[in-house]
Amino acid sequence: MDAKTFMGLERGDDDHHWSLPVGEHLVTPGNFLFGGCGLGAAVVALEEASGRPTIWATAQYLSHAKTHSTLDLEVTLAAQGGRVTQGRAVGRVGDNEILTVNAALGTSELELGGVWEHMPVVSKPQDCPLRRIPVEVQRSVFSLVETRVAIGRTFEQLDGTLGSANSALWCRVPGHQEPSAGTLAVFGDFLSGAVAQPLGRRIMGRSLDNTIRIVQLEPTEWVLLDIRMHALVGGYAQGTAFMWSESGTLLATASQSLSIKLWPGDVA
Repeated sequence: MDAKTFMGLERGDDDHHWSLPVGEHLVTPGNFLFGGCGLGAAVVALEEASGRPTIWATAQYLSHAKTHSTLDLEVTLAAQGGRVTQGRAVGRVGDNEILTVNAALGTSELELGGVWEHMPVVSKPQDCPLRRIPVEVQRSVFSLVETRVAIGRTFEQLDGTLGSANSALWCRVPGHQEPSAGTLAVFGDFLSGAVAQPLGRRIMGRSLDNTIRIVQLEPTEWVLLDIRMHALVGGYAQGTAFMWSESGTLLATASQSLSIKLWPGDVA
Protein backbone atom coordinates (compact mmCIF):
# COMPACT_ATOMS: atom_id res chain seq x y z
CA MET A 1 0.00 0.00 0.00
CA ASP A 2 1.51 3.32 -1.10
CA ALA A 3 0.70 6.80 0.23
CA LYS A 4 -1.76 7.48 -2.58
CA THR A 5 -3.72 4.35 -1.76
CA PHE A 6 -3.51 4.88 2.01
CA MET A 7 -4.97 8.38 1.73
CA GLY A 8 -7.41 7.61 -1.08
CA LEU A 9 -6.03 10.35 -3.35
CA GLU A 10 -7.72 10.40 -6.76
CA ARG A 11 -6.30 11.78 -10.02
CA GLY A 12 -8.42 14.24 -11.97
CA ASP A 13 -8.26 14.92 -15.71
CA ASP A 14 -4.47 15.31 -15.56
CA ASP A 15 -1.50 15.17 -13.15
CA HIS A 16 -2.15 18.75 -12.05
CA HIS A 17 -5.60 18.09 -10.58
CA TRP A 18 -6.37 15.72 -7.71
CA SER A 19 -9.12 15.14 -5.18
CA LEU A 20 -8.93 13.80 -1.64
CA PRO A 21 -12.14 12.50 -0.02
CA VAL A 22 -11.75 13.40 3.66
CA GLY A 23 -12.62 10.07 5.27
CA GLU A 24 -12.57 9.36 8.99
CA HIS A 25 -9.10 7.76 8.67
CA LEU A 26 -7.67 11.17 7.66
CA VAL A 27 -9.15 13.46 10.30
CA THR A 28 -8.33 14.83 13.74
CA PRO A 29 -10.49 14.32 16.83
CA GLY A 30 -12.02 17.69 15.90
CA ASN A 31 -13.46 16.11 12.72
CA PHE A 32 -11.39 17.97 10.15
CA LEU A 33 -8.50 16.96 7.90
CA PHE A 34 -5.30 16.09 9.83
CA GLY A 35 -2.65 18.57 8.72
CA GLY A 36 -0.08 15.90 7.91
CA CYS A 37 -2.55 14.15 5.61
CA GLY A 38 -3.18 17.40 3.73
CA LEU A 39 0.56 17.98 3.32
CA GLY A 40 1.11 14.32 2.39
CA ALA A 41 -1.58 14.40 -0.30
CA ALA A 42 -0.14 17.60 -1.77
CA VAL A 43 3.36 16.10 -1.82
CA VAL A 44 2.11 13.03 -3.70
CA ALA A 45 0.35 15.29 -6.23
CA LEU A 46 3.47 17.46 -6.70
CA GLU A 47 5.68 14.40 -7.19
CA GLU A 48 3.30 12.95 -9.76
CA ALA A 49 3.04 16.24 -11.67
CA SER A 50 6.78 16.96 -11.67
CA GLY A 51 8.09 13.41 -12.01
CA ARG A 52 10.63 14.24 -9.31
CA PRO A 53 11.04 13.29 -5.63
CA THR A 54 10.46 15.77 -2.83
CA ILE A 55 13.38 17.69 -1.35
CA TRP A 56 11.33 20.01 0.84
CA ALA A 57 7.69 20.96 1.26
CA THR A 58 5.80 23.22 3.62
CA ALA A 59 2.10 23.71 4.21
CA GLN A 60 0.27 26.76 5.51
CA TYR A 61 -3.18 25.93 6.89
CA LEU A 62 -5.84 28.54 6.21
CA SER A 63 -9.07 26.75 7.06
CA HIS A 64 -10.50 23.30 7.88
CA ALA A 65 -11.68 20.55 5.54
CA LYS A 66 -14.43 18.77 7.48
CA THR A 67 -14.99 15.02 7.63
CA HIS A 68 -16.70 13.67 4.48
CA SER A 69 -15.89 16.79 2.44
CA THR A 70 -13.62 16.59 -0.63
CA LEU A 71 -10.36 18.51 -0.88
CA ASP A 72 -9.52 19.48 -4.47
CA LEU A 73 -5.82 20.00 -5.16
CA GLU A 74 -4.47 22.07 -8.04
CA VAL A 75 -0.74 21.81 -8.79
CA THR A 76 1.32 24.57 -10.43
CA LEU A 77 4.92 23.94 -11.49
CA ALA A 78 6.24 27.49 -11.28
CA ALA A 79 9.86 26.82 -12.26
CA GLN A 80 11.44 23.73 -13.79
CA GLY A 81 15.24 23.62 -13.86
CA GLY A 82 17.80 21.00 -14.75
CA ARG A 83 17.85 19.53 -11.23
CA VAL A 84 15.07 21.23 -9.27
CA THR A 85 11.38 21.91 -9.84
CA GLN A 86 9.71 24.59 -7.71
CA GLY A 87 6.01 24.02 -7.37
CA ARG A 88 2.93 24.62 -5.27
CA ALA A 89 -0.37 22.91 -4.61
CA VAL A 90 -3.49 24.72 -3.45
CA GLY A 91 -6.21 22.72 -1.71
CA ARG A 92 -9.83 23.89 -1.72
CA VAL A 93 -13.21 22.66 -0.60
CA GLY A 94 -15.58 24.34 -3.00
CA ASP A 95 -14.46 27.99 -3.15
CA ASN A 96 -12.87 27.86 0.32
CA GLU A 97 -9.05 27.69 0.29
CA ILE A 98 -7.91 25.19 2.91
CA LEU A 99 -4.13 24.94 2.50
CA THR A 100 -1.25 26.06 0.32
CA VAL A 101 1.82 23.86 -0.09
CA ASN A 102 5.09 25.11 -1.56
CA ALA A 103 7.77 22.58 -2.48
CA ALA A 104 11.10 21.92 -4.17
CA LEU A 105 11.52 18.59 -5.95
CA GLY A 106 14.53 17.04 -7.64
CA THR A 107 17.73 15.02 -7.40
CA SER A 108 21.47 15.61 -7.50
CA GLU A 109 24.45 13.34 -8.20
CA LEU A 110 26.82 15.06 -5.75
CA GLU A 111 28.70 12.32 -3.86
CA LEU A 112 30.01 14.49 -1.01
CA GLY A 113 28.06 14.63 2.23
CA GLY A 114 27.11 12.84 5.40
CA VAL A 115 24.55 12.56 8.19
CA TRP A 116 25.61 14.37 11.34
CA GLU A 117 22.63 13.64 13.59
CA HIS A 118 22.47 10.42 15.61
CA MET A 119 19.49 8.20 16.29
CA PRO A 120 18.72 7.93 20.01
CA VAL A 121 19.12 4.57 21.71
CA VAL A 122 15.60 3.18 22.20
CA SER A 123 13.91 -0.19 22.60
CA LYS A 124 12.54 -2.01 19.58
CA PRO A 125 8.93 -1.15 18.68
CA GLN A 126 7.53 -4.43 19.97
CA ASP A 127 9.17 -3.76 23.35
CA CYS A 128 7.69 -0.26 23.71
CA PRO A 129 4.26 0.42 25.25
CA LEU A 130 1.38 1.05 22.89
CA ARG A 131 0.25 4.66 22.83
CA ARG A 132 -3.37 3.86 23.56
CA ILE A 133 -5.92 6.06 21.86
CA PRO A 134 -8.62 7.61 24.09
CA VAL A 135 -12.08 6.41 23.13
CA GLU A 136 -13.15 9.90 22.06
CA VAL A 137 -10.51 10.04 19.28
CA GLN A 138 -10.80 6.52 17.91
CA ARG A 139 -12.58 7.61 14.71
CA SER A 140 -9.61 9.57 13.41
CA VAL A 141 -6.15 9.16 11.84
CA PHE A 142 -4.92 8.02 15.27
CA SER A 143 -6.84 4.75 14.88
CA LEU A 144 -5.06 3.89 11.63
CA VAL A 145 -1.47 4.86 12.45
CA GLU A 146 -0.07 2.61 15.19
CA THR A 147 2.21 4.43 17.64
CA ARG A 148 4.40 3.16 20.46
CA VAL A 149 6.15 5.26 23.09
CA ALA A 150 9.93 4.87 22.85
CA ILE A 151 10.83 7.87 25.06
CA GLY A 152 8.37 9.76 27.23
CA ARG A 153 4.96 9.12 28.77
CA THR A 154 1.77 7.46 27.56
CA PHE A 155 -1.56 9.28 27.80
CA GLU A 156 -2.32 7.42 31.04
CA GLN A 157 0.94 8.62 32.62
CA LEU A 158 0.29 12.33 32.09
CA ASP A 159 -0.30 13.38 35.70
CA GLY A 160 0.37 17.12 35.58
CA THR A 161 4.04 16.90 36.56
CA LEU A 162 6.54 18.63 34.31
CA GLY A 163 8.72 16.44 32.08
CA SER A 164 11.34 16.47 29.34
CA ALA A 165 10.79 18.35 26.10
CA ASN A 166 12.42 15.44 24.24
CA SER A 167 10.37 12.34 23.42
CA ALA A 168 10.18 9.64 20.75
CA LEU A 169 7.46 7.60 19.06
CA TRP A 170 7.58 4.57 16.82
CA CYS A 171 4.97 4.94 14.03
CA ARG A 172 3.68 2.63 11.33
CA VAL A 173 0.76 2.04 9.02
CA PRO A 174 0.33 -1.75 9.19
CA GLY A 175 1.21 -3.27 5.82
CA HIS A 176 3.06 -0.17 4.62
CA GLN A 177 6.80 -0.88 4.52
CA GLU A 178 8.18 1.60 2.00
CA PRO A 179 7.77 5.12 3.43
CA SER A 180 7.45 7.92 0.90
CA ALA A 181 7.55 11.67 1.36
CA GLY A 182 3.75 11.49 1.60
CA THR A 183 3.63 9.01 4.48
CA LEU A 184 6.50 10.73 6.30
CA ALA A 185 4.52 13.98 6.10
CA VAL A 186 1.67 12.23 7.91
CA PHE A 187 3.99 10.82 10.59
CA GLY A 188 5.73 14.17 11.03
CA ASP A 189 2.50 15.82 12.16
CA PHE A 190 2.42 13.51 15.18
CA LEU A 191 4.98 15.77 16.82
CA SER A 192 2.07 18.10 17.69
CA GLY A 193 1.01 15.83 20.56
CA ALA A 194 4.50 15.94 22.07
CA VAL A 195 3.75 19.31 23.69
CA ALA A 196 2.03 17.20 26.35
CA GLN A 197 5.36 15.68 27.41
CA PRO A 198 6.99 18.74 29.06
CA LEU A 199 3.61 19.95 30.36
CA GLY A 200 2.48 16.60 31.72
CA ARG A 201 -1.06 17.37 30.58
CA ARG A 202 -3.21 16.41 27.61
CA ILE A 203 -3.41 19.15 25.00
CA MET A 204 -4.91 19.91 21.60
CA GLY A 205 -2.35 21.11 19.05
CA ARG A 206 -3.50 22.64 15.77
CA SER A 207 -0.86 23.14 13.11
CA LEU A 208 -0.32 26.60 11.67
CA ASP A 209 2.37 25.32 9.33
CA ASN A 210 3.99 21.96 8.67
CA THR A 211 7.33 21.35 6.94
CA ILE A 212 8.92 18.11 5.73
CA ARG A 213 12.54 17.85 4.54
CA ILE A 214 13.49 14.54 2.93
CA VAL A 215 17.00 13.16 3.54
CA GLN A 216 16.80 9.68 1.99
CA LEU A 217 14.25 6.88 1.75
CA GLU A 218 14.59 3.18 2.50
CA PRO A 219 12.13 0.36 3.27
CA THR A 220 11.20 0.12 6.96
CA GLU A 221 8.08 -1.06 8.72
CA TRP A 222 8.46 1.34 11.65
CA VAL A 223 9.61 4.96 11.65
CA LEU A 224 11.01 6.54 14.82
CA LEU A 225 10.05 10.16 15.51
CA ASP A 226 12.77 11.72 17.67
CA ILE A 227 10.84 14.80 18.83
CA ARG A 228 12.24 17.97 20.38
CA MET A 229 9.82 20.65 21.51
CA HIS A 230 11.51 24.04 21.60
CA ALA A 231 9.03 26.37 23.30
CA LEU A 232 5.43 27.11 24.25
CA VAL A 233 4.82 30.82 24.82
CA GLY A 234 1.55 32.74 24.57
CA GLY A 235 -0.35 29.68 23.43
CA TYR A 236 1.94 28.90 20.47
CA ALA A 237 4.55 26.13 20.33
CA GLN A 238 7.38 25.11 18.01
CA GLY A 239 9.08 21.77 17.60
CA THR A 240 11.18 19.52 15.37
CA ALA A 241 11.17 15.77 14.71
CA PHE A 242 13.96 13.64 13.24
CA MET A 243 12.60 10.55 11.48
CA TRP A 244 14.66 7.35 11.53
CA SER A 245 14.26 3.90 9.96
CA GLU A 246 14.58 0.79 12.11
CA SER A 247 18.12 0.33 10.79
CA GLY A 248 19.16 3.84 11.92
CA THR A 249 18.95 5.73 8.62
CA LEU A 250 17.83 9.37 8.86
CA LEU A 251 14.83 9.55 6.53
CA ALA A 252 13.60 13.11 7.03
CA THR A 253 13.04 15.97 9.43
CA ALA A 254 9.76 17.69 10.22
CA SER A 255 8.98 20.95 11.96
CA GLN A 256 5.91 23.02 12.73
CA SER A 257 4.29 25.84 14.66
CA LEU A 258 1.21 25.01 16.72
CA SER A 259 -1.72 26.69 18.39
CA ILE A 260 -2.13 24.93 21.76
CA LYS A 261 -5.15 24.48 24.01
CA LEU A 262 -5.74 22.20 26.97
CA TRP A 263 -7.84 19.12 26.30
CA PRO A 264 -11.54 19.75 27.02
CA GLY A 265 -12.21 19.14 30.70
CA ASP A 266 -8.62 19.88 31.73
CA VAL A 267 -8.71 23.21 33.54
CA ALA A 268 -5.57 25.28 34.00
